Amino acid sequence: MDTTYKVSGSKQTFAPIRIGLSLFGNCRAALLEWHERKGIRARLFDLSDRELHDIGISRGEIDYVASNRDIDPRGIRSAG
Repeated sequence: MDTTYKVSGSKQTFAPIRIGLSLFGNCRAALLEWHERKGIRARLFDLSDRELHDIGISRGEIDYVASNRDIDPRGIRSAG
């Protein structure tokens, strides 16, 4: 007795794999972002108060600046 199996390329079959890879990618991106913020914070905390003043931020703004790198703390918009 011969049994024939039909193999179809159903996208639903691989949905859990795609979701898992997507989740892994999101976690990896979040980890890289956290690592970069940590490095920026460390470099800014190493600056003196005078150096921070020269670039227009105070010591209390370091966490904000590190978390919101695309926002200029001085309120200056770049001509882009």
